Amino acid sequence: MTTSAAVPSGSGDAMTRGPVTDRLVEANERYAAEFTDPGMDARPVLQVAVVACMDARLDLHAALGLELGDCHTIRNAGGVVTDDVIRSLTISQRALGTRSVVLIHHTGCGLESLTEEFRHDLEMEVGQRPAWAVEAFRDVDQDVRQSMQRVRTSPFLLHTDDVRGFVFDVRTGLLREVDPA
Repeated sequence: MTTSAAVPSGSGDAMTRGPVTDRLVEANERYAAEFTDPGMDARPVLQVAVVACMDARLDLHAALGLELGDCHTIRNAGGVVTDDVIRSLTISQRALGTRSVVLIHHTGCGLESLTEEFRHDLEMEVGQRPAWAVEAFRDVDQDVRQSMQRVRTSPFLLHTDDVRGFVFDVRTGLLREVDPA
């Protein structure tokens, strides 16, 4: 597997922020030069929404055999189902036709090493308590079950019969389904 995510050597914010962003903008210019409008709308072809962790090791399209336009992808720290995820899923279902929800957490998640104390520390540092919860967890399977339950019991979602949860193994690339019970 190759990656283009090499960080420039050197120290300081200028080396990590500016040049990386500049490289991304340059890559976009190359992409746009060869881009042709695929002629599709925002409705996912497979009528599925995937909720997953933002972890950079998860290449969801490759891991799931998805192409551009196949799904809606909603990512956040931990892949947990928060109010904002419910918001996105509600729009995905009610306005854009999705019917299935796939939840993907993964091994070695950074949220397994955090606690809600993170919020307290942040409040001490910046003088304001975050309105959001960290949603840290110790048991990835249990957190997947909790996320499935949040989706299944949301009054805003139309389609809650096809909700499945998985743990992606970052070492093998395999998905393991989590029993909702």
